[in-house]
Amino acid sequence: MAVLTDPQIKQEITKLAGWKHDKTIYRTFEFPDFKGAIRFVNRVAEAAEEANHHPDIDIRYNKVTMSLISHDSGGITQRDVRMAGKINQIAAD
Repeated sequence: MAVLTDPQIKQEITKLAGWKHDKTIYRTFEFPDFKGAIRFVNRVAEAAEEANHHPDIDIRYNKVTMSLISHDSGGITQRDVRMAGKINQIAAD
């Protein structure tokens, strides 16, 4: 899959509430407690398995940071953008 250019990434993340980018696209989610954070991570894990596209996940008590990059393509691709959108949907449920 084609790697997105910086302008393309900036355009795409304007459609993704809360997401930022540097070498990856990433967002931190906050939950009332650790259990809520883990429930979210488990739901994302299910979606990631279905999509065969897995975010890097950092859990800090009630804060979860999701980071996406298509390692096999060498950068950020539409797969990352789609997965970020799915993660936002899960967080909103």
